[in-house]
Amino acid sequence: MKRIAYSELNAVEHWLDVIDPATTDVIAKVSAGTAHDVDVSVRRAQAAFPTWSKLPNAERARWLEKLADALEARIPEFAEAETRDTGKPLWLTREIEIPRAVANLRFFAHAATQFASESHHGQAGLNYTLRQPQGVVGVISPWNMPLLLFTWKLAPALAAGNCVIAKPSEVTPLTAQMLAELTHDIDFPEGVLNIVHGLGQTVGQAMVDHPGIKAISFTGSTAVGQRIAQSCARQLKKCSLELGGKNAALIFADAPKHTLYEHIVRAAFQNTGQICLCGSRLLVERRFYDEFRETFIARATHHLVGDPLAEGTYFGPLVSQAHFDKVMSYLDLARDEGARIVAGGQRVDIPGRCAKGWFVAPTILEGLGPSCRTNQEEIFGPIVTLQAFDDEDEALAMANATPYGLSASVWTEHLSRAHRMAAGIDAGIVWINTWMQRDLRTPFGGMKQSGLGREGGLEAMRFFTEPKNVCIGV
Repeated sequence: MKRIAYSELNAVEHWLDVIDPATTDVIAKVSAGTAHDVDVSVRRAQAAFPTWSKLPNAERARWLEKLADALEARIPEFAEAETRDTGKPLWLTREIEIPRAVANLRFFAHAATQFASESHHGQAGLNYTLRQPQGVVGVISPWNMPLLLFTWKLAPALAAGNCVIAKPSEVTPLTAQMLAELTHDIDFPEGVLNIVHGLGQTVGQAMVDHPGIKAISFTGSTAVGQRIAQSCARQLKKCSLELGGKNAALIFADAPKHTLYEHIVRAAFQNTGQICLCGSRLLVERRFYDEFRETFIARATHHLVGDPLAEGTYFGPLVSQAHFDKVMSYLDLARDEGARIVAGGQRVDIPGRCAKGWFVAPTILEGLGPSCRTNQEEIFGPIVTLQAFDDEDEALAMANATPYGLSASVWTEHLSRAHRMAAGIDAGIVWINTWMQRDLRTPFGGMKQSGLGREGGLEAMRFFTEPKNVCIGV
């Protein structure tokens, strides 16, 4: 059994089990880091910062490209590790998520060479803005897309000239550790990227509280994000928070039928619904409701729930026993609230090596109103609700009837309607007749309880830098 320590330089006293959710077997142990480990890493990063920050942008870009090359050469190995760690199907990690991690590194390598600041003239002297790295920054990533979101955060921080303290989720730490090993293989500069494993309440909190860490980028639950925001506010520390979602798909009768169901099944159930961008509330125009309901149920239940290492599997298990218990409790809640379960609603038993895995059938509910808890709270599992609307105003009101505002999708061939809905929905990203298409240059983040700040493109580079105006009298 592999043991993963946060640093080769430190003895590890306590270990946490890493469990394969498809089999419930312990497949590795990860070190339970401490506040002392964070402090040691900060001091290493501070020592490395002067040299790293003064490198030409193109030189930092070359290091990120070198890391991307090393990762790309080992996609199959990383994909299998990600699948065993998370339970998501192998095709998903191999074809989408690990390649996207490579793309993150390459994108921000290019961003390092293109990042520019502003100058102003003609009003009050000549002004130019310096955008300087903050120093040592902290990134905390979630368990649902381990390497994809880990690289999404650390790449812009490094590209902007910062040194990074990075905490992956203790639930799914394998590929983060493998990435650390790649940095050793390519002789990445010492102390620039420091990965500290451990629990959120110890390592994560120590990072948030450490005076040497100048900014925190976090993706995770709204409850944890609120606590981080409070801690950062007390220190006047910069933070970026990408939090939960209760996303709506607004499906009009004139939706493009040739692509609709493929996209909606993905939006509802990809990664067993464990994506913050999943559309868990399907709002359907009443005159199209029965037709959509029948076809959607048939399409969703056609896909295979099974061993994530097997070709053809579409739905894998939930990530942990605790999360499985949470999702099952919401099925009980939905029944108590009067839901009609029209598909799924039960644990799935998979024969063979996955007999003990945390599998839940893709579940479709109807008969629940917008204000019930099932339609208000983030479940983060393979559970969606169907609700009917009569007109645009009602659809918009239902879409906005939650405390969250991360994403939404609108399905219509009526161009003016699509623009009206996109403008009126309280969400940080709105897709029209598609889902999960991402241009890495665009701002990403949520409104209301879905977050604070934006990531992606120039937004990420600006977050990880400090602007300084210089005014020259002319």
